[in-house]
Amino acid sequence: MSSTTVSRRNMLKALGLGLVGASLPLSSFKALAAGREKELNILCWEGYNSAEVLDPYRKLRDADVRAESATNDPTMVNKLRAGETAVWDLINVNNPWARNILYPENLIKPLPRDKFEPYFEKMLPDFKPPYQWAMSKDGSALLGMAQRFGPFNFVVNTDKISRKTAEEQGWKLWADDSLKGRYGIQESDDWNIFDLFLIAGIDPFKTHTEAELNTFYETCLRIFKNAKMISDIASLNQALITGEIDAYISGGTYTASLARAEGFLNIRAISPLKDAVMWVEITSLVNNPNPSPLAEDFLQYVQTPEVAHQVAFAEGTFNPVAQMGNPDCFKLFTKDELDAIQYDSLEEEMARARAYDIVPDYDAAHELMTKAKRA
Repeated sequence: MSSTTVSRRNMLKALGLGLVGASLPLSSFKALAAGREKELNILCWEGYNSAEVLDPYRKLRDADVRAESATNDPTMVNKLRAGETAVWDLINVNNPWARNILYPENLIKPLPRDKFEPYFEKMLPDFKPPYQWAMSKDGSALLGMAQRFGPFNFVVNTDKISRKTAEEQGWKLWADDSLKGRYGIQESDDWNIFDLFLIAGIDPFKTHTEAELNTFYETCLRIFKNAKMISDIASLNQALITGEIDAYISGGTYTASLARAEGFLNIRAISPLKDAVMWVEITSLVNNPNPSPLAEDFLQYVQTPEVAHQVAFAEGTFNPVAQMGNPDCFKLFTKDELDAIQYDSLEEEMARARAYDIVPDYDAAHELMTKAKRA
């Protein structure tokens, strides 16, 4: 997977430009902005940082496009809170962050609705405007564009654990020692916190009592103790294929698709019948004091059928995209690609899944989970 990081020197330089620009007269500020006509910086989940997505755009606009990916949303949000609004032009995070955190904290700015809302009309039915997660809480401002999405819970080898059993038992499958030594854990802290709360029978997306956090910690201890391995997606998929493990958390359509694309259709993401969780990415304009004019242009670029399909199958990440509601986009997906992203059950799984949300006491839960992992 390819990504281009912003060096500390460039970051400080950008921060300095942002501070200087705030005190310059309008004519000087326009001159600074003009200097960014061929520059675009994107803070994102993996996939948007892929050369397969960015290189054609670089060539199309003769632009210097830099992208940096992170492994969780809080890290990216905290970068903007720390002053990096002067560095980034676009931020790509999961659904609740734009309307609940980034916009209220003035870290992103709205998109022109007349320009971008028509794109939602061509998306899959669940994304028709006004789409909740792309809008401000009062419904007045369009905060970003939806594209990649999918269920994200756990993954099994259906030769060992049937889809029916996994869906019906859901998180109870993990609630005792029956899977001891037969499963792996993906290195994905925020999603693991969700799943560990659900295994403990506790709603992740609320403020928790001391008793609930104690139960969560005891669940973490057992789950980490009984795991066969803690590793990355590729290693976990390989272990599923070889029979070293029968299942792993956290995982979903996105993680299983990498194995399924290689023909291993017995590797399947599971959305439990109860308390399944899904995510939708929202890409927003950062409230950069010296914005790039390419930011809105890039958001339009990735809405086109051909590029949306490329985003869906960018290097290292395979996902459904909202633009599949457009027949011109959907026809670009082959049968094998649809099988890879489990399109056969995608609609029903999304319908029964809760939306990714923010854990109010995330820091406390993360500390407990880390403590249990070390133990």
